[in-house]
Amino acid sequence: MLQFMVLLLTCLPQGVYSTPITKCAGGEHVPLHYSYYESGDFIIGGIISQSYLISDPQTFRRHPSQGLLDDRLYFMASWTYYASLELLSTKSKFIPNYKCDLQDNVVAAIGGPNSPMWNCIANILCNYKIPQLVYGSVPVLNHETKAVYFHRMFPKSDHQYKGFLKLLLHFRWTWVGVIYVPGDSGEWFVQNVLPTFTQEGICFAFVEALPKESFSNEVYEMLELWHGAYKTILGSTATVVLLYGEIQSTALSRIFPLLKEYEDIPMKTKGKVWIMQAQMDFTSLPFQRTFSVEFMHGAISFAVPSKEVVGFQKFLQSRNPASDREDGFIKFFWEQAFDCFFPDSNKDNDNGNPCNGEEKLETLPSSVFEVSMTSHSYSVYNVVYAVAHAVSALHPSKYKHRTMVDSGRWRFLNQQPWQFHHYLRSSMFNNSVGDTLSFDENGELISGFDIINWITFANQSFRRVNVGRIEPMGPKDQMFTIAEDAIVWPSVYDQAQPLSLCNGHCHSGYSKIKVEGQPFCCYDCLQCPEGKISNQNDMDDCFHCPEDQYPSKDQVLCIPKEMTFLSYEETLGIILAALAFSFSFITALVLGIFMKNKDTPIVKANNRNLTYVLLASLLLAFLSAFLFIGRPEKLTCLLRQTAFGLIFSVAVSCVLAKTIIVVLAFLATKPGSSIRKWVGTRLAFSIVLSCFLMQATICTIWLAKSPPFPDFDVHSMATEIVLECNEGSAVMFYCILSFMGFLAIISFVVAFLARKLPDSFNEAKFITFSMLVFCSVWLSFVPTYLSTKGGYQIPKYHLVAVEIFSILASSLGLLFCIFSPKCYIIIMRPELNERGQLIRRRKSSCNSPKRLRCHEVLYGTFVTA
Repeated sequence: MLQFMVLLLTCLPQGVYSTPITKCAGGEHVPLHYSYYESGDFIIGGIISQSYLISDPQTFRRHPSQGLLDDRLYFMASWTYYASLELLSTKSKFIPNYKCDLQDNVVAAIGGPNSPMWNCIANILCNYKIPQLVYGSVPVLNHETKAVYFHRMFPKSDHQYKGFLKLLLHFRWTWVGVIYVPGDSGEWFVQNVLPTFTQEGICFAFVEALPKESFSNEVYEMLELWHGAYKTILGSTATVVLLYGEIQSTALSRIFPLLKEYEDIPMKTKGKVWIMQAQMDFTSLPFQRTFSVEFMHGAISFAVPSKEVVGFQKFLQSRNPASDREDGFIKFFWEQAFDCFFPDSNKDNDNGNPCNGEEKLETLPSSVFEVSMTSHSYSVYNVVYAVAHAVSALHPSKYKHRTMVDSGRWRFLNQQPWQFHHYLRSSMFNNSVGDTLSFDENGELISGFDIINWITFANQSFRRVNVGRIEPMGPKDQMFTIAEDAIVWPSVYDQAQPLSLCNGHCHSGYSKIKVEGQPFCCYDCLQCPEGKISNQNDMDDCFHCPEDQYPSKDQVLCIPKEMTFLSYEETLGIILAALAFSFSFITALVLGIFMKNKDTPIVKANNRNLTYVLLASLLLAFLSAFLFIGRPEKLTCLLRQTAFGLIFSVAVSCVLAKTIIVVLAFLATKPGSSIRKWVGTRLAFSIVLSCFLMQATICTIWLAKSPPFPDFDVHSMATEIVLECNEGSAVMFYCILSFMGFLAIISFVVAFLARKLPDSFNEAKFITFSMLVFCSVWLSFVPTYLSTKGGYQIPKYHLVAVEIFSILASSLGLLFCIFSPKCYIIIMRPELNERGQLIRRRKSSCNSPKRLRCHEVLYGTFVTA
């Protein structure tokens, strides 16, 4: 079984305590304060960055090399270069590029997640083609040769950026603040990623760069710079703040408490929802035990997926300074974490408590030490697994090229670090908890991200709760999943989802309108215009309802329109039906009276049969009104206008025939006159039949070309759909009206000219009045019909009502004007309806025998049956 030797070095000291400078081959040099070494068949080197806060001003009272120990607050390139060269040197001897033993051969180096540190490491280790495995999102190096040796135990950063956007859009957080750490990574994020957020509707209340790292003895000056930055951040109306930075930017967790010293800053951190990337984590520091971590309550962060490794808790519980003497970190950590001291330490122990080495790590608050395996720890764990699998894959082919060294371990001959790259890049393996791990062609871990919700407690502890997942390799609809109910929001929201908008929502019934000079996320609200609605908050524009629906009064929804037509259930339909029935009954009654008195002079005058046809057509005209009432059907639509046209053509042609006969009768003044032969039944029925056939031809063409049909009118009325009969061809409909009007006008003109002809039963004057009424009605009908048809908010079935009224009025005009005088004589003055009385009346109106002869001729003509 292969054994791995771990060499862990720190780039920077933690704390303010110095370690004596050691001398080794090569002369005096700056030592590494803390290291950890475990022997094995292979060395996996690790370089980790530490930090400290306390200032140590330069006094020029010591060697300049010691001044480097507190040169920079977070990161110093010289220490990284030194640690990298230490990996290439013989153990405990700082002689770069020289090894005097067989064991200190590094096969891979682990580190992260700081990109500045790894740029320095790459400058050294890439020259030796040593694989470098990073547990952070180190940007792709510009130098292609260096990039070959990088393997990232971290998913592709693009997945995380898409996750940010999905998260913001899911909760409709469109007004967001951004703070980032200056540097290549931060500037790249602002210039390349944030514009894609803007394209998706996200705008930014501020994009603030944190103050750059400074020398430790300028820490208070740096706090002054942060003071100005936080005035912008904490005073912003943006509820959601995106933090972009690597692990060293977790100084946020240290500076937040320090900023409480500034009373002029309104501390609104409880109202902010902080969103952090996976590169960031909570850096545990001992002095934070007295500071509140409540500002992180409800924060959301992304994290590399991790699982609790079996035996990890037991391993932590077994760690203590007494059992781990080879661990150069644990003793110093123990003093800092438990606020105690060991007798042999350099710590000022005047006011401290002695350490017994048996203190329990699980008693520490999580703000000081987390006993669970974090994402970064899990990534380091997987890095070791990846190297082990690569070595195992390489082992069989190298089996014959190995020898035993003095310590009893195997030494592989002619084995170079670059030979591991192929196996690292192409390996796919399962770790001890069953996760399958592999790298893509760029050396990045093929995985997604977990979405973590931070929950803090009064005892300075916190808990990370997994509430979602970014899974770019899964189905599109499962790329982003989140459990909203599982999220704990900052306490000020009382578990209501926070809003992060430039201004309040534009509610339903309103639309957004841009405000000049403001980002596109800032807008005013404008009520929807009449006829439009908006049924969601923050709509860019209102919209019309579908044709079969109409807007509600508050313009927030569309209501289905009701079907309507002129029915027998409504008042207007009942009135028109009652009138049509009454007039039909009166017409039938008149026809009955005339038929009962068919042999009387007043009935026989001016063609009795023609009178019967006229009365029958008027009866049918009144009855045709019923075709216009009720639900439109295919048959009723076909019959409505055609029956109306044919019936009225017969009625008007009968009136025209009567008028012509009156005129011709008075022209036939001499016995044997040629005109007299035209005065009779043949001419009357010829006129009626020809007019009927002409109108029937028009109707036939109409029905054959474009017949009427049942239709829905969704436009004329705002709240109703009108069931109607579509004329099919409006031209043909107006042709029927035109022909009927043509007949009516001719009848009116002829009757008007013959109105003064002397005769007791001369109908010309009555026809004149009837045609005057008839023409007036239908001349009024056309403009009324057209105006009603084009009017909005006017019930469309009023068109039908207008036509019914015109039919009834014109038919009643003919009935009343022509037949009421005759009915009066028949019923009320029957003595006038006699032959002798007729002759006496005619004689009294004649002044000569010639006139009397004329009247006798007329009488003979008028009474022709």
